[in-house]
Amino acid sequence: MNKVLYLTTRIMTVATIAALLAPASMLRADVPAAKAALTEDQKIIHVLNRLGFGARPGDVAKVRSIGLQKYIDQQLNPASIPDAVAENKVRDLDISRMRTSELFARYPNPGALLMQLEGGRGAVANAASRQQMPPNGTAMPLDDAQITQAEQRERRQKINQLYRKYDLKPAARLLPQIVGNRVLRAVYSEKQLQEVMVDFWQNHFNVYAGKAAVRWYIPSYEREVLRKNALGNFKDLVVGTAQHPAMLFYLDNFQSVSPTGQATAGNANQQRLQRMILAGRPLPPQARERLKRQLRLDDAQLDERLKQMRSSGTVQLRPVQQNQRGINENYARELMELHTLGVDGGYTQKDIVEVARAFTGWTIADPRGYRRAAAATIQGNEEQRLNRLQRQQGIPDEVESGEFYFNERWHDRNPKTVLGQKIDSGGVGDGLKVINLLVSHPSTAKHISRKLAIKFVSDAPSEALVSRTAEAFRRSNGDIRATLRALFTDKEFFAPENYRAKIKSPFELAVSSIRALDGETNASPAFVAMLRKLGEVPYGYQAPTGYPDTAADWVNTGALLERLNFAVAIASNRIPGSRVNLEKFAMPDKTQSLNKAIAAILNGEISPATRSNLEKQLKQPLPQVTAGGVSDADEMEVPNMREGQPGGARQGQARLLNPTGDPDAFRVVSLVLGTPEFQRQ
Repeated sequence: MNKVLYLTTRIMTVATIAALLAPASMLRADVPAAKAALTEDQKIIHVLNRLGFGARPGDVAKVRSIGLQKYIDQQLNPASIPDAVAENKVRDLDISRMRTSELFARYPNPGALLMQLEGGRGAVANAASRQQMPPNGTAMPLDDAQITQAEQRERRQKINQLYRKYDLKPAARLLPQIVGNRVLRAVYSEKQLQEVMVDFWQNHFNVYAGKAAVRWYIPSYEREVLRKNALGNFKDLVVGTAQHPAMLFYLDNFQSVSPTGQATAGNANQQRLQRMILAGRPLPPQARERLKRQLRLDDAQLDERLKQMRSSGTVQLRPVQQNQRGINENYARELMELHTLGVDGGYTQKDIVEVARAFTGWTIADPRGYRRAAAATIQGNEEQRLNRLQRQQGIPDEVESGEFYFNERWHDRNPKTVLGQKIDSGGVGDGLKVINLLVSHPSTAKHISRKLAIKFVSDAPSEALVSRTAEAFRRSNGDIRATLRALFTDKEFFAPENYRAKIKSPFELAVSSIRALDGETNASPAFVAMLRKLGEVPYGYQAPTGYPDTAADWVNTGALLERLNFAVAIASNRIPGSRVNLEKFAMPDKTQSLNKAIAAILNGEISPATRSNLEKQLKQPLPQVTAGGVSDADEMEVPNMREGQPGGARQGQARLLNPTGDPDAFRVVSLVLGTPEFQRQ
């Protein structure tokens, strides 16, 4: 292709779509002229787009046959909907059914395996015990400066042997399954509203898969908190997220400790060791070795340090930087600003501190899974030692690696005052009382109702709509189903100006494209790579806000080019594991083919301006499709993880297939998928 022609065409295509999709044109009369009331079919299309991920062929007729209101009622009660196809599609994604402790054992934290190579089973036991001491952060230091290439190769060989011997799987395979579960359910589930609400709450209570151990926690987070309560009660969502290790780890509350509780945070072994040092008694060999590692000293330096401790009467058993304990305010801030009250909810910095005090001691057992990852190779005395350490640290016997527990020793026992109300329930009850206070606050009702109105109605919902929805939220004590029912029956929900007025997010666009074409997908790594290029991979947003939900955040020239890039890739069967059959659009006359695609994909609704642009683009070459990046990188700070090593990094471009099918058919379909009418919902 002539390079100048290609670049010119590419610029023309993007400029055309950008002009039509610009935020200022969102309410143009491209849909119902003169703001006429929606027809029954338009109402059905509106519901399929907003309460789900778009219509599949035959869906409009199906909803018409059972009645629109009955369909909405069914979607509000997902337990009544059979969903065998979706369940069959995800049955091979084993992580979605596994407990966190099982994930740590089967998909081990590479740091635990490396630690075994460096220090043996005792090193893993020591690391597991150190994790329970604030700030719960660092594993045993591994000095890589002197490691030669030969030693690196030997380390890789040994760790590969561990994977083979114990039938372990690389941690890098967790995220593709996590994303695949979401994609497959969104594409195939009959419980479309539930999937939309899982997506909504995932962003509202966002956690980032790229932060250390968070990825191990996401399967149970989605299964036991988000999906379970997606249409339940808002309070259950807040309690569930507050206590789930995914949120505790992501916002660092698992290492939040009251300064007043630090004196009791040490275990019995440490106290005995302190007495021995102050009395000048010889230390057991194991205790000496442990102190040398913790303090990073050799024998002579340790003897000098012990002498200084005895003379000063102060025993310091950990490096100074590891001893900076205290309250972490991250979760308290996001709980009020994002999860409940909203940024203008009327709280102060003092309230943030008080809420943080209430949640001290909400933590995780073995938060990075060191103990569980090494369980297969830890036997006899080592296992007994780990159990003893767990009891000494205040962890109940029944709590497994990666589970929430409340550590009374770390909790601030003093009364707190939040939003003018006294919090003095004691123990875990302090945090639960704060949640009760926040979820019942009028600012929370308004904040959640506004976000739901933006999600389901328009980017700029009226204050009257927000107030009516907030009243339903308050009246039902935070019942999500009742709140949504009020929203879906509100006069503004079916207002003509809100029909196809919202821009689909990248995830919504990708899923709705497959559904519109009645396509098949296995959510392959290449598909995930295309989602990454589009800009939205589930659990891939680093900030606590989650992905945005308005046109202003998604509409720009570069993003629109990637949307057309995806449309061409899916229509021409270039994404491995995804396939569409476009034979019905393959006709001798391009105009006839275009008309058929508009009728099937857009229900025949298209503006004269868009049709004119499509007819012009049919005569031009399509943009060249490029793939997104594929990364199996384990983003934890694990030393010397190299390509080819289980759990290590492999990065590169996704491999796309050669196009298949009738070229004119996939040209027509890809252009229709790129129209403003399809990009909107």
